[in-house]
Amino acid sequence: MSITVNGIDELKKLAGSDLGTSEWIEVTQERINTFADATGDHQWIHVDPEKAAEGPFGAPIAHGYLTLSLFIPLFTELLDVQGVTTKVNYGLNKVRFPSPVKVGSKIRLVGRLADVEDVPGGVQITVDGTIEIEGAPKPAAVLQSLSRFYA
Repeated sequence: MSITVNGIDELKKLAGSDLGTSEWIEVTQERINTFADATGDHQWIHVDPEKAAEGPFGAPIAHGYLTLSLFIPLFTELLDVQGVTTKVNYGLNKVRFPSPVKVGSKIRLVGRLADVEDVPGGVQITVDGTIEIEGAPKPAAVLQSLSRFYA
């Protein structure tokens, strides 16, 4: 369920609010292979199912940065900011990958709008995010993301 706000003033009112939880998405071998092709990271632990089955995780795992990149489509399920001219990813304050995402796993995002602060021409938001793995005791990623919205 997405929260929709219209403009920066409405966005500011959400500071400190929980944004909810996204839907689950499956991390397939095809997605992992496509990411490997895009980044040039073809390490066997990601792209060789037979060898990875004998490896430390018992299956291929997603690249940490693939898991991180999925923050964006998962986040767009949580918050839709309308009435602004530009939306940009400004960076990350902190990222950790407590648990690997095995091929076939489903992940989702739990988000909280930690802060909204003024910047020239708009605002910067800080989102605390946890990317959970269905049925796993530890999350795939814990992060703090920064985005900017310009009027």
